Amino acid sequence: MSDDHTHVQEFFGARAADWDSRFPDDGPAYAAAVAELGLREGDHVLDAGCGTGRALPPLRAAVGPSGVVLGADLTPAMLQAAVDAGRDRAGRLLLTDVAALPLRSGSLDAVFAAGLVAHLPDPARNLRELGRVVRPGGVLALFHPIGRAALAARQGRRIAPDDLRAEPNLRPLLAASGWRMTSYVDEDARFLALAVRED
Repeated sequence: MSDDHTHVQEFFGARAADWDSRFPDDGPAYAAAVAELGLREGDHVLDAGCGTGRALPPLRAAVGPSGVVLGADLTPAMLQAAVDAGRDRAGRLLLTDVAALPLRSGSLDAVFAAGLVAHLPDPARNLRELGRVVRPGGVLALFHPIGRAALAARQGRRIAPDDLRAEPNLRPLLAASGWRMTSYVDEDARFLALAVRED
């Protein structure tokens, strides 16, 4: 996507009010992906590009009342939809660009990012920023509730060879950004790549 924040905000802002109703059955897929992060009671976790906050309740359940859950998004209307759905009770919402997070280095145990990587204007730099705020050994989950082929079919297109989420492209991108990919799943029902923050 463009580096123009106005374009991103307009695209998602126009879709925020009915976003959840367009994808009503994604909840279990989010919960299953969060479970694979291996979060513990008291952990600090960020939902980067949180949108309407669908990952916030399972993230809160995973880290418990002593943990910290943050949801960051660039689009005010998406964050308002999260508030309207009551998901702000599961975590603190931040109106911010994930390319410049207002967080201390190494302050998080994990980052969950649903549908984010395709919208990053500078993926290597942006993934390094996510790595900056995660402690060494912390985890990154790049998730989508539908696989690449199924998503392309839904959108009436083919998967391009330069698709960032293709394993041969994503693995070196993550490595160059300070992450080591530990697992990769791309099936019709979900996309999930997990990576660990290198020292």
